[in-house]
Amino acid sequence: MEATPDHPVSIAIRDRVAVLTMERPEARNAINPAMRRALRSSMTAVDADDGVDVIVLTGADPAFCAGLDLKLLGAEPSTFVSDTPTGSTPPFPARTKPLIGAINGVAITGGFELALNCDFLIASEHAAFADTHARVGVMPGWGLTALLTDAVGRTRAREISLTGNFVHAEQARTWGLVNRVVPHDELMPTVLGLAADMVDNDQMGVRRMLATYKEQEAAALDAAWELEGAGSIEFAQRTKPGSDVEARRAGIMERGRGQL
Repeated sequence: MEATPDHPVSIAIRDRVAVLTMERPEARNAINPAMRRALRSSMTAVDADDGVDVIVLTGADPAFCAGLDLKLLGAEPSTFVSDTPTGSTPPFPARTKPLIGAINGVAITGGFELALNCDFLIASEHAAFADTHARVGVMPGWGLTALLTDAVGRTRAREISLTGNFVHAEQARTWGLVNRVVPHDELMPTVLGLAADMVDNDQMGVRRMLATYKEQEAAALDAAWELEGAGSIEFAQRTKPGSDVEARRAGIMERGRGQL
């Protein structure tokens, strides 16, 4: 399935592996409402497909995902206000199949959250991660505070979120955020090789193992998700998210370019 402006996620299925690619390269795959809908519908479709055992999420070069489309957020802040009762929900629907994040470039803020919601990450040497929620003036709503702390520990998570600084690929590997870093041209062959190893296993066993990991994660992190949601709602009500994003956007982008 090819990407379109109304559905900017392509789907390629081969050898029982579905590769979902975010396709807004001109905007560094920034998340607009169409992207958000396409990610959810695509994930639902491939998880329900009997011809798919493993899912891969990546972005069209040069970025994985630059997060929310700040230009649109500045112009239409209500577009991104959550209408969920908790204020913090996963970006993807419930799934039964493994999801590998193939991080080909920058994963920033909402894009960082997409990566954290994968089962594990393989990074290109070009990958870099940043949490700029505090610089933009919005709060996480896809589990960043819970999942990042779980991945790298309390103090490193706070450094990442409170500074807004980039964590480059090798540092991300050292901190346990990604499983491995590979040359850019070897990213997809490496990821597809790992996916093939999973396909080669008993699929009932793979899915039961994955479900067990997710049940344990839920038991440990559900309260953290709820606290993030409550904080996100409170902050949004108090600050009207996006009201000054346009004024901040150029500075955020310039600062990011200076760190890459």
